[in-house]
Amino acid sequence: MTERLKMAAVGGGVIGGGWIARFLLSGHDVAVFDPHPDARRIIGDVIAGAERAWHRLFDQPLPPRGTLTFHDRLEAAVAGADWVQESVPETLEIKHAVLSAIAGAAPAHALIGSSTSGFKPSDLHAGIAKPARVFVAHPFNPVYLLPLVELVAGPANDDGILEDAERVLARVGMKGLKVRAEIDAHIADRLLEAVWREGLWLVNDGIATTAEIDDAIRYGFGLRWAQMGLFETYRIAGGEAGMAHFIEQFGPALKWPWTKLMDVPELTPELAAEIGRQSDEQSGLHNLRTLERIRDDNLVGFLRVLRENDWGAGQSVAEMSETLRGVVDDAPRADATPLRLHEVTVPQSWLDYNGHMTEHRYLQVMGDATDAFLAHVGMDAGYRAAGRSVYTVETHIRHLDEVAGDARLAVETLVLGADAKRLRLFHRILDGERVVATGEHMLMHVDTAAGRASPFDAPLSDRIAALAARHSAEPLPEGAGGAIRAIARAPAAAEARG
Repeated sequence: MTERLKMAAVGGGVIGGGWIARFLLSGHDVAVFDPHPDARRIIGDVIAGAERAWHRLFDQPLPPRGTLTFHDRLEAAVAGADWVQESVPETLEIKHAVLSAIAGAAPAHALIGSSTSGFKPSDLHAGIAKPARVFVAHPFNPVYLLPLVELVAGPANDDGILEDAERVLARVGMKGLKVRAEIDAHIADRLLEAVWREGLWLVNDGIATTAEIDDAIRYGFGLRWAQMGLFETYRIAGGEAGMAHFIEQFGPALKWPWTKLMDVPELTPELAAEIGRQSDEQSGLHNLRTLERIRDDNLVGFLRVLRENDWGAGQSVAEMSETLRGVVDDAPRADATPLRLHEVTVPQSWLDYNGHMTEHRYLQVMGDATDAFLAHVGMDAGYRAAGRSVYTVETHIRHLDEVAGDARLAVETLVLGADAKRLRLFHRILDGERVVATGEHMLMHVDTAAGRASPFDAPLSDRIAALAARHSAEPLPEGAGGAIRAIARAPAAAEARG
């Protein structure tokens, strides 16, 4: 899972730049072909915004960035690529020319995804001499935060190509949704098109402004859709009788002339100008980059909550967190003394009425650092599923300084001692060079099925022993030993082997 892949991006606008940022921040190399004179600046801005969002989304160190290169020739960009993502304008003639060139120059094993939002694979294949590896991989903006990718294959595609694409996308934290059959605009954009058409009519007929329509979505059903989608939302609306009752109650309304889905208002210059005026009035106080930051911060908040509830898109974030931890564990800084395995950007929701990080969040940061340490030594989901875990039995925290919102905190971790069943950790929380808190923690290894303490299993016991031996050479940190004295430091390596 930690193998670095070579990705190629042909087109680096809003969508292409989002792909590039996600690939890079996941630790993979990206080669770019985009003849636009401002491509480097535009892509650089997208990457900067994406990195800011990822620091807020993932409470852990990010892997070293992949290498970003720009090329003057498409053939040079796709040479040796494992995945090529095409994100050129939504014009079939342009797509044919670009995808044909990619298919002719890319390696035989390369997966070639098109970001098209509307064309079917057969539409794309009609202009390509070698279409077998070209398929639809339609993402959603911002690509570096939203996990969904609609995957669509056609008759000319290799068998199993979408399954291969799913596996690669999972490595960069994306959820591949295989569309069962070719259809114009796939799934999501057909739903969005229906809402968009109705919105145009409401403005055209003077029923609502752009701001009022957006308020109807963001204060109402949009909040439900973000977590449950359409059908599960309506299932709940059906009460205890469920979806069958909902359809029985509201089904007849489908025959009423509520919508104009089969028609669209003529986009006259007057209507286009009115929509533009209303949109400027609605959002004109903010420039584009400010709107992007507001959008990203809100999305990060939604995704964090969904992750905490193990629900929807939050599951993709949790899976990506595990993938990133595996990549970082191969990085040199994971073997430093002390260890630096956990980082977090302090969200505004963690602040108290004084504008500082509230006291229980210090413990949360240390608890997350403990989890990162346990993952580092091999306590993964499989280990826990086998009925082995650790419980914290004693904690001593010192609150040393205030922490403001948006601070980037790092945690240094030392193993102060270990024996067959116990582990003594010391965490130091840093805001830059400033130590803002320390914590000492005693953990007990437990057989969860038996409900009692038990020795660490190998290879965890060996890894903990090696770290304890290495860390015993470090001076006892300030604040250690004030409350927890149960395990001596020096003989820890021998004792941890049990």
